[in-house]
Amino acid sequence: VQLQASGGGLVQAGGSLRLSCAGSERHFSSYHMAWFRQSPGNQREFVAAISWNGISKYYGDSVKGRFTISRDKSKDTIFLWMNGLKPEDAADYYCAATHYSQITTAQGMGDPAKYDHWGQGTQVTVSS
Repeated sequence: VQLQASGGGLVQAGGSLRLSCAGSERHFSSYHMAWFRQSPGNQREFVAAISWNGISKYYGDSVKGRFTISRDKSKDTIFLWMNGLKPEDAADYYCAATHYSQITTAQGMGDPAKYDHWGQGTQVTVSS
């Protein structure tokens, strides 16, 4: 599975961005997908995840109520809608994928070790 993330950029605090991640795998719809982020000096942080069928969604505590994850199966693409951005949201954002059989718990959806495939990062910068 190859993943291509895009949509990062510079935005003022309080603004919005939409990140996209396109998958190349023909069975993309069988994969759980997630977004993680990492800023310099920090560990990779779970942001959001969506189940293979799009029914279940999970969010990190720091983004709940502000970010929304979705997927468009017809385009083999997932999105991360980010609203109310804060300076602390600035990071490199990575999309990740794993076959649905690899994660069987809600907790697992936020564990980066469960994901086998990673896209390149897309940088988000938030000015105060």
